[in-house]
Amino acid sequence: QVQLVESGGGLVQPGGSLRLSCTASRSIFDFVGVGWYRQVPGKQRELVASSSDGMINYGDFVKGRFTISTDNAENTIYLQMHSLQPDDTAVYYCHAKRYISVQLRDYWGQGTQVTVSS
Repeated sequence: QVQLVESGGGLVQPGGSLRLSCTASRSIFDFVGVGWYRQVPGKQRELVASSSDGMINYGDFVKGRFTISTDNAENTIYLQMHSLQPDDTAVYYCHAKRYISVQLRDYWGQGTQVTVSS
């Protein structure tokens, strides 16, 4: 079983920054991909950033403001966010996927609330 534990969310003013952390219960190297998604009530969960097979992808709305990174020694995935705007308000979820035999399994964290407001 894989556990993903997020932290770092909170209230920030427009234009501010936050760094989200996600610590996995096993090595990052066990995963074929890791990433961050976000969701607001009434909308589908959307990709924020992902890292898989050496490729990094960001949602179109990121526009260079966010950076995904990993600390393999600490089994931690980070999302550094700058220039936050009220539209970035959402619950942010950590995601990881790995193969168990030939089956690809998805894992999600519990979510951390990010609120951008003055």
